Amino acid sequence: MSVEERGDALKAERRGVTFYFCSETCMKEFVAPAVELGKLKTLVGVGSVLTIAILALTYLPILPPYSNNLVLLLLASPVQFVLGSRFYRGAYHAVKSLTSNMDVLIALGTSAAFGYSTVATLFPSFFGTEGVYYDTAAVIITLILTGRLLEHLTKDRASDAVRKLLDMKPTVAHLVRGDSVVDVPVEELGVGDIFEIKPGERIPTDGRVTSGRTSIDESIITGESIPVEKGPGSEVIGGSINRAGYFRAEATKVGEDTVLSQISRMVEEAQAGKAPIQRLADKIAEYFVPAVVGIAFASSLIWYILGGIPVATSILIFVSVVIIACPCALGIATPAALLVGTAKGAQNGILLKSGEALEMAGKVDTVLLDKTGTITVGRPTVTEVGGDEHEVLSLGATVEAASQHPLAEAIVSEARRRKMKLQVLTDFQSFPGLGVVGRVADKLVRLGKREFMRENGIDLSKLDARASALEADGNTVVFVAADKDVLGTIAVADTLKPDAERAISELRKMNIESIMLTGDNNSTAGAVAKKVGIAAFYANLLPQEKERIIEKLQAQGRTVAMVGDGVNDAPALAKANIGIAIGSGTDVAKETGGIILIKDRLMDVVGAIKLSRSTLSKIKQNLLWAFGYNTALIPVAGGVLIPFYGVSVYSFLPFLAGAAMAFSSVTVVANSLLLSRWRIPSSSRTQDTQMKNG
Repeated sequence: MSVEERGDALKAERRGVTFYFCSETCMKEFVAPAVELGKLKTLVGVGSVLTIAILALTYLPILPPYSNNLVLLLLASPVQFVLGSRFYRGAYHAVKSLTSNMDVLIALGTSAAFGYSTVATLFPSFFGTEGVYYDTAAVIITLILTGRLLEHLTKDRASDAVRKLLDMKPTVAHLVRGDSVVDVPVEELGVGDIFEIKPGERIPTDGRVTSGRTSIDESIITGESIPVEKGPGSEVIGGSINRAGYFRAEATKVGEDTVLSQISRMVEEAQAGKAPIQRLADKIAEYFVPAVVGIAFASSLIWYILGGIPVATSILIFVSVVIIACPCALGIATPAALLVGTAKGAQNGILLKSGEALEMAGKVDTVLLDKTGTITVGRPTVTEVGGDEHEVLSLGATVEAASQHPLAEAIVSEARRRKMKLQVLTDFQSFPGLGVVGRVADKLVRLGKREFMRENGIDLSKLDARASALEADGNTVVFVAADKDVLGTIAVADTLKPDAERAISELRKMNIESIMLTGDNNSTAGAVAKKVGIAAFYANLLPQEKERIIEKLQAQGRTVAMVGDGVNDAPALAKANIGIAIGSGTDVAKETGGIILIKDRLMDVVGAIKLSRSTLSKIKQNLLWAFGYNTALIPVAGGVLIPFYGVSVYSFLPFLAGAAMAFSSVTVVANSLLLSRWRIPSSSRTQDTQMKNG
């Protein structure tokens, strides 16, 4: 059994099972959300059972009225005071702050319903009616808890994202001590220590190369798929992968100061500090609750003073207004639309992870897009072969087959795609950062950069102009030579996704500005931006610089969506108003994104925003229906019919409240189901059907 330290946690593995031993702080961070989720599941389960029993006894009574009401009181009490306790706490804090929200409305309405029903049960003659509202109170509490459970299940999981980032750090470093190299835990490395890295290993900490040359895959940090050449004096980043060559480096940052740890911390802070968006229902309740209480008081006093009714009847009027105003369908107004909207999105490869994500996506006016893996495919491919294509590609692929460089993989893949047979290779040599050499038949074949060719006395003048043009267009050019003669070039680039140009065009039509962010160089970034029609772009960015750009745009009042697929995008995805993670990207990007695009289509960014706008529209309509039916009955509860039917009209209010609950619930569900008519935008103009909003 091995144990490794992770900050304030210990991670142990035994027989394929991972165990985490946490400090108290760590426990609060990772365990508390799971505990809350477990509580909600239990409360909803118990509440559902009790509420079904209450509904059955209310509308299909099997006992005499007095006994039936006593049983209902026993069943409703735990729902009201155990399941509903969180609403009382929320209402208390809201009232203490001299404000009002949905907790106040729920606590007020259900308390009025339960309190009135309790008095009517224990003292039937006080109000002169046996009608009770236990079902109303129980349904409201259970439905709203169910809605909150659904929201909790789709919350982002910052702790998982942080753990995945930290797991990318190696646990052992090869520390150089005099003439020997010893393996030590990474935590023992200090600034100034010299460590050695072998091919294929992850770099243990941030440092500066002291000897050797190599190619480093920094894609987890910069997002760029093509490795970066490193030599003495070059900076290397902990967690990145050494593709080729041995080298030694001096540690410049360790522990919490490394780039990877900073990314992890930024993700954690951005997610933890992101306050939930105030729900539309809370905004309505802020004005609705005082209005209802005012109407209830006014109705009660008017009938008591001017109508000369007894105090008990005056109280009945007040309680009836409060009960009838509490919308029973409120608990499903948002979840119903979310359920249909998210299900429809899932059918089309768009996963909406929370209500906050959906609301923000509908308000987006600026979309920031990572380049590699988002606008482009994310892997190098051969775009052009110069010279005798068969000879250049055949010889090039034969030599590169012995290399593990991503450019080599692209060249070999292209040769295989063209069904070329590789020749016999001998005497292979790799010169990290420069090129490779190998003997094919009687030819000494070289592939590599300009500098590599010129060092070996090979004249490139006849190919230089075309090579420069290809580089200006965003390609990496590999020269191929046999003996002392240059044979041609192989251009390799990360190609655009098929729907990239159209997606940017559609966003422009929606009055949404697109901006490209990338860790790649300015020349390549400019070429890609020009091809897809993006006017503004930022190049050579580190993760924290992307985050600062988002902060600047937000300070200008913009609602920003960040679209990305890599670990380097995780802080930006978390910092943006809404993060949209490409589904083929890393797990960390998915964890921190509020929306996940499973199919890896850029047009799905357009679809996600349109779906969000449609779903948000349905939520607003549902809230209108949820409040509408009950609001229409407020005049009845306020006594408008007393002059015609007397106080006996209140005997029918429980039935009217039940009818309002049923009709508003059916209307909300039916309205939400209209979202099933929504259609995903197609990637091309000739396939699939176009958007249709329900």
